Amino acid sequence: MTLSRRHVLAGGLAAGTIATTSAVATAAPSPLLVATGPVRVSPFELGIASGDPTPTGVVLWTRLAIEPLAADGRGGMPRREFQVQWQVADNPQMRRPVDRGTVRARAADAHAVHVEVDGLRPGREYWYRFKVDGHLSPVGRTRTAPAQGEMPSALAMSFASCAHYEAGYFTAYRYLADDEPDIVLHLGDYQYEGKPNPTATRTHAGEETVTLEGYRLRHAQYKTDPDLQSAHAIAPWLVVWDDHEVDNNWAGGIPQDTKAPEWNDTPERFLARRANAFRAYYENMPLRRSSIPSGPDMRIFRRLSWGRLANFHMLDTRQYRDDQACDDGWDSNCAEANDPSRTLTGDRQEAWLRDGFSRSRARWDFLGQQVFFATRDGKEATDDHNVSMDSWDGYAGSRDRVTAAWQDAGVRNPVVLTGDVHKHWAADIKADFTDPDSEVIGTELVTTSITSGGDGDGAWSDPIMAWNPHLRFSGNQRGYVRTLVTKDSLRADFRSLDRVTTRGSAIRTQATFEVADRERGLHRVR
Repeated sequence: MTLSRRHVLAGGLAAGTIATTSAVATAAPSPLLVATGPVRVSPFELGIASGDPTPTGVVLWTRLAIEPLAADGRGGMPRREFQVQWQVADNPQMRRPVDRGTVRARAADAHAVHVEVDGLRPGREYWYRFKVDGHLSPVGRTRTAPAQGEMPSALAMSFASCAHYEAGYFTAYRYLADDEPDIVLHLGDYQYEGKPNPTATRTHAGEETVTLEGYRLRHAQYKTDPDLQSAHAIAPWLVVWDDHEVDNNWAGGIPQDTKAPEWNDTPERFLARRANAFRAYYENMPLRRSSIPSGPDMRIFRRLSWGRLANFHMLDTRQYRDDQACDDGWDSNCAEANDPSRTLTGDRQEAWLRDGFSRSRARWDFLGQQVFFATRDGKEATDDHNVSMDSWDGYAGSRDRVTAAWQDAGVRNPVVLTGDVHKHWAADIKADFTDPDSEVIGTELVTTSITSGGDGDGAWSDPIMAWNPHLRFSGNQRGYVRTLVTKDSLRADFRSLDRVTTRGSAIRTQATFEVADRERGLHRVR
């Protein structure tokens, strides 16, 4: 297969070849990477994926591995580079490909490849696959975004968060794939960093993730899950991290625990750990070259448009935040949390978001982000405001600036999409959360976890809703949120599994809400 003129390749962390003719132009490989003989078994044990669609293109991803749980994190692959062929077709049988090419999979990048395909038609379904040494990958389904000025009739979007391998089976991903969405948002905690628990439903391989090899191994173990593979193969994903991709509740350059263990005890050691986590994250996600990390820095906040129907503003609420106030956790009446100078997003990202609101002409503006946005007061006493310091409640000034920005810009329908808390929630966002009669200025939809927290108790509401009237729904089981977006309304189904500690559990829609165009506030349908 020859390289077309219509795409750009990004070969792992190194800058990829930019194709300007039909010939493949590659630099001579290092002698240390040269080896002879084909790989004897299929190297596609980690599946395939696509992501970050535009009207004319999409990122295609795979990472070669024949022994995914090899302790060195290299997937059992020979220490040489491989030529990976890829194809894109407008039919699932892969007849008459519309684009094709070859990209290098380098040992230095754990044999991960990212192909930035361009020159496709807007708003269309496509299928893709890879080939190495005669071995074919599964065929994946993806799609391009609608043209910039187009108003599509509908968008099927699902979002998920918090998939702890040890807490249960990824059955929710299988149901998500069965829905065949147009796009999937993953809002963080794609994998968990902790040491293995031998009594868990499933056990992590390796030790707590600190080294590059450890993070590569952990990502590989998660990617072997067939239900996760099916969800990646059904639609393009937009991914952002939360905390467990690095370390629980990390904030900027500060880990959760600075006393022990030794890899977190100095800023330098933690940033080295963060650099390892970021590199492995890029290697294992369908991200564009604009997200290639530079040591402990990596830009993942970005914006995607779905014609005139929707904008997705994907946020990073970890890398640029101030440290959590009042020693983290839940705290009552923490004055530091209300300091208007504190930030969850950092100044640069906040300015970027403000600019995006001011430029938006979309019917719906979605903030894909990680932690609870609306106020969640954990105590009934009116004089004892008890909230999570890791959420936007711990950065009240930052939240006020974001809500003011969308109000000043006249954003038509602002909707915050959230993960992190292992429960389904639906909330009205108020101009003043201390006043029950205050104006509703937006909507928050929170997905429960894929597995984190185990089976849950099936509770249909949380007692704190009694004194937080803007919280309209909660559900304590695992699953995801499925939405249908049109120019007239947003419909959200809260999908919940009976169990995650057994494979293949049944799923149901626990609640459905709608938001009508220009009518702020949630309306329960069922």
